[in-house]
Amino acid sequence: MNQPPQGNRHGPVAAFFVFIWDAMNFVRRLTFNLLFFGLLLVLLIAMAAAGRIKPLQDQTTLVIAPEGALVEQYSIDPGMRAFNAISGNGAREVQLRDLLRAIDAARTDKHIERVLLRVDRMAFSGYASIREVAAALARLRAAGKQVVAFGENLDQMQYLLAAQADEVYLDPMGGLLLEGLGRYHQFYREGLQDKLGVDVHVFKVGEYKSAVEPYILDAASPEAKEADLYWMNDVWQRYLGDIARVRKLTPARLAAGIDNLPAGIEAVGGDLAEYALQQKLVDGLKTQEEVEDLLVERGAADADAEGGFRQVSLGGYLQHLDRTLSPMDERPQVAVVVAEGAIAGGEQPAGSIGGESTAALLRDARDDDDVKAVVLRVDSPGGEVYASEQIRREVVALQKAGKPVVVSMGDLAASGGYWISMNADRIYADPSTITGSIGIFGMIPTIPRTLDKIGVHTDGVGTTRFAGAFDITRPLAPEVGQVVQAVIEKGYRDFTGRVAKARERTVEQVDQVARGRVWSGAQAKDRGLVDAFGGLHDAIGDAAARAKLGKEGEYRVRYVEKMATPFQQFFSGLAGSRLGGAWLRHSEFARELAGVAVLANAVPQARSELKFLDAAIARPGQPVKALAFCFCGF
Repeated sequence: MNQPPQGNRHGPVAAFFVFIWDAMNFVRRLTFNLLFFGLLLVLLIAMAAAGRIKPLQDQTTLVIAPEGALVEQYSIDPGMRAFNAISGNGAREVQLRDLLRAIDAARTDKHIERVLLRVDRMAFSGYASIREVAAALARLRAAGKQVVAFGENLDQMQYLLAAQADEVYLDPMGGLLLEGLGRYHQFYREGLQDKLGVDVHVFKVGEYKSAVEPYILDAASPEAKEADLYWMNDVWQRYLGDIARVRKLTPARLAAGIDNLPAGIEAVGGDLAEYALQQKLVDGLKTQEEVEDLLVERGAADADAEGGFRQVSLGGYLQHLDRTLSPMDERPQVAVVVAEGAIAGGEQPAGSIGGESTAALLRDARDDDDVKAVVLRVDSPGGEVYASEQIRREVVALQKAGKPVVVSMGDLAASGGYWISMNADRIYADPSTITGSIGIFGMIPTIPRTLDKIGVHTDGVGTTRFAGAFDITRPLAPEVGQVVQAVIEKGYRDFTGRVAKARERTVEQVDQVARGRVWSGAQAKDRGLVDAFGGLHDAIGDAAARAKLGKEGEYRVRYVEKMATPFQQFFSGLAGSRLGGAWLRHSEFARELAGVAVLANAVPQARSELKFLDAAIARPGQPVKALAFCFCGF
């Protein structure tokens, strides 16, 4: 008979201790599981409680005080957005569509009596989006709703929005300066070529295509300065006109206040707030507490509310609006696809444009029988030509499927941003949108001189004289440059030829307004590159009319975008709950992420421009990369 292994036998004493150990393990696992599921239950209850929204009362003030950058589309996932909001660290974003939706809803909401507007913690990328929000505030005021603005310190972009209020108040210790528009950036030629030994070879068409200049010059070219000053003066004069109209001043007076700034500031003893009051840019100097007391007097007091007056935050009001949305809405749809950021090949995350990922969103709209028309919202400086062409082809495919496509340009729709826009049935832009820059370029940096500095040299053999010709560790041969220039010129002919066909013009007519030159939206309309002035709301109405969907309210507007993952949705709910938010706010995880955020914010802007240089390098299988990009934002 086989005997059991000796190692499996236990004596009475050993068996007793094994039993005790097993019992302790069982209790430990049971306790851990009970704690885990108990915590999970508490979190679910807290999240459910957070989902219950108190009904709005009469005489409620809508407090619009968002913090973060105004964007067309979130580039941060839902969980991190919620975490950043409660921790006060990291990048924060406010969607333009949400801001417009809240203001337009408040216009007819009998519970909303007035709006408190605070924009001094917002960041803007251009004037077109600000003017779109300003137009919504004008509609709100026209409906009889009062708007009160307050700020501690306001820059001129923030002030353009604050000035739309019935009353504008500035903190007595705050400041406000109008200074004009300037566009300055770094030039890297000396650092790259003389110091590091990096030779940047540029191939382009168009004397105004200035995106390459930072890498090959030490200062902006005369052509770049001429073109930039032309569109900037147009945008600036419009800015002065917008401020003068709402503040009942004249553009000349505003301009004089800037020209006489040193003497004016000295005359008030260096008090920027007092100078703003003297210039009639604000209606009074009040602290936040004094503004809150004013709202208590005019509205309804609420001892439990922050500031002492009955109010609802922007986020809270959006939750109220979301409750009215039905997931079973069977109305025909106008789909909105957002194309924001630089255009790159392949799949790209939300908040950026991918040749494949953005094309896939347009394809989804084409395949969805409920979608009858599409609005492509463009806010982009451009990028890779091939990726832009992938997106343009999907626009054409939508039209062939019988679905009209209308483009709404945001702050910036230049170069590749114009490439993806040009075939639309109609193009809308704000007069202060930046567009155009129809031109192509390529860049190939080579680093043999860099390697020489550290005693490294490249050598070898190839079966033809062009084998290894695009190796950046070798000098670029003149005949290789000839090949690249031919490719770039072909790209320019493609660009202008497609624009001519789409805009029903001759190639010669397009070339006169192309050559890489940037225009304001107003200048672009005069030159036939844009069809009409208007914002997203106008573009949606146009698309619906083309699809014969009836009046506003008879169709549904739906954004087609990537869905958040289940984990992101869960983390967002966790961070949004009171209990989960309190835990995250004081966790070690929060402190670690806060440190990362500080480091990220410390990186200079030059990093993005040098990163672009790296992205411009041709990759294996793509020896020449044609680019349609514009460094033409503010």
